[in-house]
Amino acid sequence: MLDDRSRSLLKSLVEHYIADGQPVGSRALSKFSGLDLSPATIRNVMADLEDAGFVASPHTSAGRVPTSRGYRLFVDSLLTVQPLEARQMGEMEEALQGRPVNQIIASASQLLSGLTHFAGVVIAPRRAPSRIRQIEFLTLSEKRILLIIVTTDGDVQNRVLTTEKSYSSAELVSAANYLNQNFAGMDFEQIRQRLSVEIMQLREDIKPLMTQALEAGDAALSENSAPYVISGERNLLDVEELSSNMKRLRDLFDLFEQRSSLIRLLDVSNRATGVKIYIGGESGIATLDECSVVAAPYVVDGQVLGSVGVIGPTRMAYERVIPIVDITAKLLSSALSQQNS
Repeated sequence: MLDDRSRSLLKSLVEHYIADGQPVGSRALSKFSGLDLSPATIRNVMADLEDAGFVASPHTSAGRVPTSRGYRLFVDSLLTVQPLEARQMGEMEEALQGRPVNQIIASASQLLSGLTHFAGVVIAPRRAPSRIRQIEFLTLSEKRILLIIVTTDGDVQNRVLTTEKSYSSAELVSAANYLNQNFAGMDFEQIRQRLSVEIMQLREDIKPLMTQALEAGDAALSENSAPYVISGERNLLDVEELSSNMKRLRDLFDLFEQRSSLIRLLDVSNRATGVKIYIGGESGIATLDECSVVAAPYVVDGQVLGSVGVIGPTRMAYERVIPIVDITAKLLSSALSQQNS
């Protein structure tokens, strides 16, 4: 446990570093901490904090910067959150009212990015599993087949299958007819269960096609089961800690595009009450080791439907970002509840 003096100095160091991004020296701390301590005493305390893993010394500077562990202690026990002004909350509420659901979700993402100047993410309400209206196979080349899936809600998904053998047009029509006659109106999980029983009755040469089509179709529709909206990714180009490393920045944008890892991370926050904060490596996603994610679930009729979040550098103004995420989640819950009423 840190004593009060160490905690006060750590708090001052984190706040000062967040404000200007420069390593903080002992003289600056003696000036900004408000404590009647000499620079020599502060240096000793800083050395102890460094030994404990709360701060680190960059090679090019005599000052110190907070580590992920230092940020964690700061967020958990030293931070004073700034409530949002009533005027700003009113503007946020107005931006989410009286719109279709997809526009409400997009507006929430834009609010998060616009107010924090980082990336704003919203995991939209998960839709019920899509049910199949029709499946069709079209020959593209000798061993490449286009799988076309039409769902009962009118969604159309196309996937290219690469097969080990070539199929005639008659075989593809026969396979599609079998699926349409036996499985129309079912979702892919129901089809999977039925087909696992009935597949033994199929011709040996058609079994691989059925299995491949099932896996590809399930994957295609699952991608849309949790729509993912992100705004303000380009804001991160202005963050020196991230933009100074082009590989890290490319990896970060790849993460946004691939989205599955980020969706899983935000899904975990659905089980939290209130705001959940991942600092550095706490996310378990290597690409986010230099980032923090502040997320919160939103609820309609007592059920968690999704989550909102902000992605930015570990050096972020947590006292401001946390209430923005918290209020956005609450306002989104309210706006979607009105849609259901």
